[in-house]
Amino acid sequence: MASVTYDHVWKKYGDVVAVQDLNLAIQDKEFLVLVGPSGCGKTTALRCLAGLEEITQGQVMIGDQVVNDVAPKDRDIAMVFQSYALYPHMTVYDNMAFGLKLRKMSKEDIERRVMESARILGIEGLLKRRPKELSGGQRQRVAVGRAIVREPKVFLFDEPLSNLDAKLRVQTRAELTKLHQRLQTTFIYVTHDQTEAMTMASRIAVMSKARLQQLDTPQMLYDHPANMFVAGFIGSPAMNFFKGKLSKADGHLVADMGSFAVKIPEHLTSRYEGVVDKDIIFGIRPEDIHTPQYAPPGIIAEPVAAKVDVTELMGNEIFLYLVNGEHNFIARVDPRTEARFGEQMQVVFNMDNIHIFDPSIDAENPPVV
Repeated sequence: MASVTYDHVWKKYGDVVAVQDLNLAIQDKEFLVLVGPSGCGKTTALRCLAGLEEITQGQVMIGDQVVNDVAPKDRDIAMVFQSYALYPHMTVYDNMAFGLKLRKMSKEDIERRVMESARILGIEGLLKRRPKELSGGQRQRVAVGRAIVREPKVFLFDEPLSNLDAKLRVQTRAELTKLHQRLQTTFIYVTHDQTEAMTMASRIAVMSKARLQQLDTPQMLYDHPANMFVAGFIGSPAMNFFKGKLSKADGHLVADMGSFAVKIPEHLTSRYEGVVDKDIIFGIRPEDIHTPQYAPPGIIAEPVAAKVDVTELMGNEIFLYLVNGEHNFIARVDPRTEARFGEQMQVVFNMDNIHIFDPSIDAENPPVV
C-alpha cells in the first residue's frame, strides 16, 4: 500500500503542454478519480505515474520513493486499460498468470493468487475459456483480475468501462467500489464520465486544458465548485448559466438577467456585496428549479416565468427545457408536473443554492465567492 504524489509535474510534447504544473497528493488506500474532457491531460498524468511517459519536469513519488527514473516493471503498480489488452491465444487462467510467470513465481503461489482473484471477481467458471468466448463485462473482469494477482501498491485504471453498455457500466461501477473496499489498496481511476467519478471516488481531481482545476470530495465539488468549468462539468444535466448584473434595489441585492430578475437572500448579501454594479454569471443547477406546487418546503423561492420548449419524461423526474427571453435553461422537476410544448408556466429558483461567477476573468479561474 502506498501514497502517490505529483510534485510540480509537467509533460510537454514539443511546444504542446499535456500536463501543466500538476501538484496532487493521493493518500494511501484512497480511491481517487481523475476526471475531465478528452485532451485535458488526465491519461497522460496516469501514464507518467506508470512510467509509460517520461516526465518533462517535476517529480512523481510512490510512498517516499521518487520513481522518475524507475522502470515501469519496478514501480509496483498494475494498470487496467480501456482495451482490456488480453492475449487472445491464452486461457483466462493463463492471461491472469502470465505476469507472475515472468516474475518466476512458484506454481503454488501463482495458483493461489489466480484462484483468489477469480473468486473475488466471480470468474472461477471462466478460467478455461479464451477471450473470444467472453462477453465485454467478463473480459473487463479478467483484465482487472490480471492486475489483482500482482498484489501491487497502486492500481491504475484508464477508462476501463468505456467499452461496456450502459447497464453493465452501472453494475461494474458497483463491483469496482466493492473491490476497492475489499482490497484496501490505492486506486487511481481516469474517466471522462462525471457520473463514474461522483459514484466511485473518495476524492475527485477535475482537470481541464492540462491543469488541475479542483481537488475535493464529490459532494464538495457539487456544492462548492471552484470555477465555472467545474460547476458546468460536475452534475447532470449541467448547471444553467445566465449573464446578468448584480445591483441594489430597495435595500436588496438583485441579480438582473434582463428578461427576469431574482432577489439574493439576505444571508448571502455580505458574500456578494463586492460585485454590486458589476457583470456576473448567475448559476443554478436544474435540480434547484422547481414547479411551485412541488417545491421543497423551507426553501427561499424566487419565481421566474418561462415557456416550455421540450419535455423529457424520465419516469422518476421530468426534464423541462425552458426559454425566458434570450435565456435557455433546464429544470429537473417532479414527475407529477403537467407541462406541454409551447405552454407558458412559472418555475421557482431555490436561491439557497445559487452560484455567482465573475465573467471578467477566464472561466477556469476562481469565482467571486
